[in-house]
Amino acid sequence: MSFALITRDKPGALQIRKDTREAHLEYIEATGVVTMAGPFLDVNGEMDGSLVILDVADLQAAQDWAENDPYARAGLFESVEIRAWKKVIG
Repeated sequence: MSFALITRDKPGALQIRKDTREAHLEYIEATGVVTMAGPFLDVNGEMDGSLVILDVADLQAAQDWAENDPYARAGLFESVEIRAWKKVIG
């Protein structure tokens, strides 16, 4: 099943994102469940959130993945939403 992980960073947390980015990318590679991912950008073109598409068994697996993401562990996010997602195009 696919799930969309939609996050918004805490205001002023860009440095946390930059400092944790390498660990986040390593986590994505190591877990092997991310099919698409990328940051949201603010009006200045700076990263301020994320969209991650996960291919996992169920909602609990998506929640577990999200909680163990180095970004989440570093306290980067103001909000996290996980929704079931169905690929139609692409």
